[in-house]
Amino acid sequence: MERIPHVINGALISDAERFGPVFNPATGEQEKEVALASAARVEEAIAAARAALPGWRATSLAKRTGIFFKVRELLMQRRPELAALLTSEHGKVLSDAEGEITRGLENIEFATGLSHMLKGERSEQVSGGVDVHSVRQPVGVVACITPFNFPAMVPLWMIGSALACGNTVLLKPSEKDPSSAVFIAQVFAEAGLPPGVLNVVHGDKEAVDVLLEHPDVKAVSFVGSTPIAQSIYKRAADHGKRVQALGGAKNHMVVLPDADLNMAADAAVSAAYGSAGERCMAVSVLVAVGNIADELVDAITTRMATLKIGPGTDPSSQMGPLITADHRDKVASYVAGAADEGATVVVDGRDQEFDSNGFFLGVSLIDHVKPGMKVYDDEIFGPVLSVVRVETYADAVKLVNDNEFGNGVAIFTRDGGAARQFEFDVEAGMMGVNVPIPVPVGTFSFGGWKSSLFGDTHMYGPESIRFYTRGKVVTTRWPDPATSVIDLGFPQVD
Repeated sequence: MERIPHVINGALISDAERFGPVFNPATGEQEKEVALASAARVEEAIAAARAALPGWRATSLAKRTGIFFKVRELLMQRRPELAALLTSEHGKVLSDAEGEITRGLENIEFATGLSHMLKGERSEQVSGGVDVHSVRQPVGVVACITPFNFPAMVPLWMIGSALACGNTVLLKPSEKDPSSAVFIAQVFAEAGLPPGVLNVVHGDKEAVDVLLEHPDVKAVSFVGSTPIAQSIYKRAADHGKRVQALGGAKNHMVVLPDADLNMAADAAVSAAYGSAGERCMAVSVLVAVGNIADELVDAITTRMATLKIGPGTDPSSQMGPLITADHRDKVASYVAGAADEGATVVVDGRDQEFDSNGFFLGVSLIDHVKPGMKVYDDEIFGPVLSVVRVETYADAVKLVNDNEFGNGVAIFTRDGGAARQFEFDVEAGMMGVNVPIPVPVGTFSFGGWKSSLFGDTHMYGPESIRFYTRGKVVTTRWPDPATSVIDLGFPQVD
């Protein structure tokens, strides 16, 4: 059976005391195993990153830029190979896997502009013969802990900016689909990244505990569920680390009565069921304003009947399986309990049968959902769309703002004034106007509000440069030595 190794100081290391299974979600069969790092193994990787830091930090911006251009070239060339790897371990369809890689490449492209992003500021003659300038310098060794749902894109979100800023990186991917992290590390090595600058360690809580507490790890980036994000933020911060921890979501799509309902129905189906709903930016709540709900539910139901669910390798498949059998069963339990809470199950995904032992689940649509129901309150992370009916725009805004999460939100309308007001009113970090999944392009930053983010900086883009660097201000004077005197007073501007 294939064994997925760690990458430490440029070497592939597959020996371990413990191993975890890696399944093909489309067949339900274990096809690989992954080495799970002991505390000692993680410390070995941290030591490699620490040792590589001085050399990488001293590497010229021009040389770093050249490596990122080469990484982009190699990932473009090998995108089909990486997409196939993603599909085999995550289950998403190949077109979705290739789309994930494309979005990840935006962050590599952003990193090629590092010579501009790392420019400081300068003011001359702030005082007599005194100049001041600022620089941004790397924080040091960075831990990047990434989720299963985007095993290529999210690592590229983090390591692109972290490496560009001169840090060295410990990448801890999900043990459910870990091969893409090794693939990416090997691409960086092929592009000329020195050994030890990017290390990959696989593992579970034992590995994460070391990363959160080790004094040589200076910053932690995390994407995952809210309870884990909150825990990681507190523990890492308690150990003096800089932390950005992105948590869960309950993304609402508000549809106003003037919206194009066919377009809204297309968007709702795409955003709710794409990648089996295993996206932190998936639409999980459709908010129908006024008297449009019946027509909208009918339109969505009609479209759901045409969806093709099957193995990600089948070109005709539009949605693949869920990541594990346990997760599939958990998602199904929300559908099972919805009617008892007073909701209407319009389409029950549990009724669909599949000629496979894979972790498949059909798509579900649940109407007449209200806050307080588990299907509304919890982040389901699966192909389940809830419909909440409200009377007015004000009711819709209150519904969104009262929710504990504030990751993404969308509004569908033809009214520019209503859209502008919604932008002003709504409490969420990312918003779309007639765009159901408003994930920012790589030149902006990704992140939510409220319980969707712990820390004060968002992921990738301009905010990532501030997170992965520290500012330093330098004040200089080059006087005539003959004018030097002792002055015990506080420095003043003259």
